[in-house]
Amino acid sequence: MRFNLFGKKGTVIPVVQVAGGIGMTMPLRSGVSSASLEPHLVRAFSIKAAPAVAIRINSPGGSAVQSHLIHKRIRQLAAEKKKAVIVAVEDVAASGGYMIALAGDEIVVDASSIVGSIGVVFAGFGFQRLIDKLGIERRVHTAGEAKVILDPFQPEKEEDVERLKALQREVHESFIGLVKACRPRLADNPDLFTGAFWSGERAVALGLADRVGDLHAVLKEKYGEDVELKAIGAERGFLRRRLGLGSRGGVEAQAMAEGAIAVIEERMLWNRYGL
Repeated sequence: MRFNLFGKKGTVIPVVQVAGGIGMTMPLRSGVSSASLEPHLVRAFSIKAAPAVAIRINSPGGSAVQSHLIHKRIRQLAAEKKKAVIVAVEDVAASGGYMIALAGDEIVVDASSIVGSIGVVFAGFGFQRLIDKLGIERRVHTAGEAKVILDPFQPEKEEDVERLKALQREVHESFIGLVKACRPRLADNPDLFTGAFWSGERAVALGLADRVGDLHAVLKEKYGEDVELKAIGAERGFLRRRLGLGSRGGVEAQAMAEGAIAVIEERMLWNRYGL
């Protein structure tokens, strides 16, 4: 709580930002993961006077496991601290981003937000012809016939693809079950669980979100005109973000190389939604 000049109390609502690809390690900033969000979530839910915690989401998705872990942790803390959870979707809450949004007691979207993409995807490349042209022979020795499933340097096998699809179906069914449990008033639409995505306005009509609006207006409506939003987990300073301070030498070089791949993967996720 706080006091203004007239002695009236204003309600403080902590706000946690979830932005970027989920489960991806970046060279100049920490990626979104259960571990990276844990201290911010704990701090937000520990503000005793706050009746609710707001979660801003701007994510095209990523790791299904990390998304589910974050979702569960938000619900655990909400139950433990007896606080409401208000989710505000910014540009996009798709796939894993939407899975996290499902942790909200209320989901608020912009009319032009992108919402949905309830599906599972696996993408990769095949380099077999390339290494053949380069005269490179790949030698792999394994104990266990499934250890090199979908190796990008070997021809794709039908049985490997079927094994992958079976796994995808399991993960997809789990995702669908979570959506149905969290959003009981879904519209009867055959495209809901196909991986399709919609505008925020359409998402409300389909039951994937609750209303079109903005976080400030919704919180003022719920908790009064003098409500105050408190950002939790401010980003590191400009130079630290740009220079990746905290790592040195070979460790830094390796992190940069691995991070470059993650950056490309995240960029591809955003590109799918025209962002």
